[in-house]
Formats: sequence, C-alpha cells, structure tokens
Amino acid sequence: MEGRAAGTMRRSQGQMVVARALWYVKPGVAELRTERLAIPTPGEARVKTLFSAVSRGTERLVAFGHVPQSEWQRMRAPLQSGTFPFPVKYGYSATGTVIWGPEHLEGKTVFCLHPHQDYFQAPCELLVPVPPPIPARRATLAANMETALNAHWDAGTGPGDSILVVGGGIVGLLIARVAGRLGGARVALCDTDPAKAALAAALDIDFVEPGNVPGDNRIVFHTSATSAGLQTAINAAAFEGCVVEVSWYGDAPVTVNLGGTFHAKRLKLVSSQVGHVAPSRRTAVSHRKRLETALALLDDPALDALVAHDIAFESAADELPALLADAGGGLPPVIRYPD
Repeated sequence: MEGRAAGTMRRSQGQMVVARALWYVKPGVAELRTERLAIPTPGEARVKTLFSAVSRGTERLVAFGHVPQSEWQRMRAPLQSGTFPFPVKYGYSATGTVIWGPEHLEGKTVFCLHPHQDYFQAPCELLVPVPPPIPARRATLAANMETALNAHWDAGTGPGDSILVVGGGIVGLLIARVAGRLGGARVALCDTDPAKAALAAALDIDFVEPGNVPGDNRIVFHTSATSAGLQTAINAAAFEGCVVEVSWYGDAPVTVNLGGTFHAKRLKLVSSQVGHVAPSRRTAVSHRKRLETALALLDDPALDALVAHDIAFESAADELPALLADAGGGLPPVIRYPD
C-alpha cells in the first residue's frame, strides 16, 4: 500500500499545475500572476520553492525601470520571462525541493537561478544540489556569494593582504567574510550606516566609518553603488593598489575625482562582473563549478545573520516595491513560500 500511495503522489506531482510568480509590471508596481506548468519533459524537474532572495541593488533597478536599453539583453536572468523594461518576471536566487524529476534529484534541496515563483520547472542541469549541512534559507545567498567569489578572483587577493570593503550590503559583507578567511589578511568594512557595525561584528569583521578609513589598503572592493562610496574606495587605496568596482549603477551617472593622488599613486580600477568567470580562472572553472564553490562557501552558520528577515510570498507584490524604494542600506528580506 505504501508503494502504491507513493506512486500515486509522484504521478500527481508530475501533472499540469498552476503556479504563481512575481512580476514587475510598471515602475514601482508588482503583482502576482498565475501560469500553467505543463507536464515536465525528460531532462526537466519540477521544484516547490522554499525561499528566494531579493537583490536590493539589482532588483531595485529592475523594479523602477532603470536598466538601460543597452543592457536589456545582457541583464536577462537565466530563466527570466518578459522583457525589459516591463512587464518582467525577474530574480535569480531560489531554493526549493525537487518534487518531480530524475531519481537522483527527487526530494533534494536545490538552488536555481530562477525568479520569485512558488512552483517552477527548469532543465536539470540548471539545478545545483545544496550540500546537506547548508539550510535552504542560507543557500539563497549562493548568487551573491558567487559575485563575491568572482570579485576576489578578479582582485587576486591572497593571505596577508590589507583589504577594505566599502559598502555593507550583502555582497560587501560576503566579500569581507571571504577575505577574513585568508590567512593573515587585515580586513575592514566601511559604511555610512553605523548600524552595519553589528552585522560586521557578527561576521568577525572590523568596522570603520568613512572618516576613519585607513589609506594603505592593497585591495579595496567597492559595493555601495554611490559616487561617494567609490571616491572613498579610491582614496583608501595604497600606492599601486587596486580598486575593484563591484557595484552596478544602471542608468545613473557616476562622478569621482581622478585628480589628486589617483595618478601619483598609480592606482588600478578594475570592473568585476559576475556574468563571466574571472579571467584568472576562466580556462579551468565553468559557471556551474563556480556556483558549486559558492554554495560550499555557505557552510558558515555566521552567514545566517544575512538572511534573518523574511516576508511571505503572498504579500511580496505589496511589500517589495516599498522596500526597494527605500534608499537606506538595510539588508533585503528573504521571500518565504507556504509549506
């Protein structure tokens, strides 16, 4: 009887279902839309979503229509629907349970670069199993950790480096946490919000305010997406230091002073972007291997401080636009899906 019941449940999980997804439909307006999921084809799996993460910086640009037309194709998330500027179903940090698919995936918790949606289907090769010690909520940090990892590869960080991170959002905090695991590295986080000091302390990272930033950093990561933050990063770099720009500004202009000591200190300004594996690893590391490495780096309970707050999926369309409109530096919530 138990085998028959399991078989009946498995067949029902593979039938056509109605899913709900979050769509940005015009500047500052979101809604939940329904869509039918067909019976999964061979090579696909169906996932019941548990959590999805919100990227405050990137998703704010999407939600308010600030993705420049020149980037509409490059900015597409892997499983995005719709087109920029609107309407668009966007997102890339979902974790869930495979409820229909190949035997080696069924019942497993997986991470997928998928928009906010309660049930979804994806090619099996896009589903990355979450290592058992890592809870599904924390695993939503995988995309941001992948950005942090790629930034370190772009920077060429190593043991003993003096490293400053300007901007205490999730990506900045992850970059700083990874830097802190480099033997002998001196690492500090700078942010204009004094409340970020508590988060830095939870991750065992020194915190400094802009007026007290040391100026002898071999590598400075900038993640605040502000002109003032980038200027702070440039000013804080040591002679022949490297400033790694991780922020993305959308269609907003950026103004910094490249006079003063910028040339005298022979500084290097490097763009880091996660769409491509960093050149130093590109011949040896695939996108999937980089994502698997990022997931492995999440075996760190201290990182639960970055996903402590959540909102219900049912209220996300009402709550997210207001949260994204807030220019404050608070961490974004995780979207929690019904059991």
